[in-house]
Amino acid sequence: MPKIALIGAGSTVFAKRLIGDILLTSDLAKDVHFALHDIDTERLRTSEIVTSRIVEKLGLKTHVFASKDRREILKGADYVIFMMQVGGYKPSTIIDFEIPKKYGLRQTIADTLGVGGIMRALRTIPVIKEILRDMNELCPQATLLNYVNPMVMLCMAINKISPEMKMVGLCHSVQGTAEELAKDLNENISDIDYFCAGINHMSFYLRFEKKCNDKKENLYPRLREIAEKGNAPEDNRVRYEMLKRLGYFVTESSEHFAEYTPWFIKRDRPDLINEYNIPLDEYISRCEKQISDWDEQKAILEDRSQTIEVCQSHEYAAAIINGLENGIEVTINGNVANDNLIDNLPGNICVEVPCIINTSGIQPVKVGRLPPHLAALMMTNINVQQLTVEAVLTRKKEHVYHAAMLDPHTAAELSLDDIWSLVDDLLEAHAGMIPKLS
Repeated sequence: MPKIALIGAGSTVFAKRLIGDILLTSDLAKDVHFALHDIDTERLRTSEIVTSRIVEKLGLKTHVFASKDRREILKGADYVIFMMQVGGYKPSTIIDFEIPKKYGLRQTIADTLGVGGIMRALRTIPVIKEILRDMNELCPQATLLNYVNPMVMLCMAINKISPEMKMVGLCHSVQGTAEELAKDLNENISDIDYFCAGINHMSFYLRFEKKCNDKKENLYPRLREIAEKGNAPEDNRVRYEMLKRLGYFVTESSEHFAEYTPWFIKRDRPDLINEYNIPLDEYISRCEKQISDWDEQKAILEDRSQTIEVCQSHEYAAAIINGLENGIEVTINGNVANDNLIDNLPGNICVEVPCIINTSGIQPVKVGRLPPHLAALMMTNINVQQLTVEAVLTRKKEHVYHAAMLDPHTAAELSLDDIWSLVDDLLEAHAGMIPKLS
């Protein structure tokens, strides 16, 4: 009976999705044990109720256990899923947006790169380090599935802290974007074949094709036609513009990608914000809506008189666990150490590449060399990621400044003095949430 530990299970809606996926997988549903952990008692209780309701709806006998004691949850786990948000919306996310805004630096999501991503890594990596210490003691053979952002920074840190840990970082951007593109082309996603590689939130479809009997049709000409004719969906103008400029389509959303580069969000260019339909403070808006809706949503989720919906999602976790446990082979796009996988990116980073999953384990596929301009673009992000991880693990404050200084969006907007001052303000505001740096 594989034991699956969910760390941050109080993220109830996402936990419901993953648990539903697992229990809808017949080869797993008959023999699985869920262990739920969160530091928030009420949210943990809700997630336990929701999990039990899913089990009941599907007529299963799955064991469900919840505890605030992380070590108890981790003991003997076969799979550990990270899904926590260190610092939460309040105060940390608000700090990540509001202080940069005072300097004229605007963001959309602020969880992957930029000063928001840097600060999130500074507060999250120390917590992950503690969890890894517990895992090495209590479940050293467990497979770690990380869903937490900033994905690249956290996976790099995990590989440095516990290089022996079996780990893959998971995101839904590759498969999610493929579905979007299929819709844009009025094609069925089941007819689409693609090959995608790079770094998380900056992977590119090196091939995007339609399966036609024994042949394949390259769909890039049709995608480029959408871009050239200005027919891109309103919420995807940034990525279609990048397709025009780079020749390849990037995996992560326009709202994300806009803040990974220096070209789209500029305080003195409101015309660009309008032209590319960039939703500033988007993550703040989403969080506020989720908070305002939570009480009603919580009541519905806990109400045993109402039917609970359980649907298969496109998240990878269930397929990975099924592949490792039962040999049902599947190929996913996962974030792993760059062990001779992408030749023109550094070897000490985390890359996002196809991975074959079966009882032999997680087997990344060698990609070779990326188109040089794509690799060069990724390096502008990798520089920030490497320096941030170095700052946390060495406790050297100077590298936080260096990371912010090299961040493409921050550097395009602020002077060096402003960057230093901004970092000082952020570090002071987060003082209770990050390690002491010197």
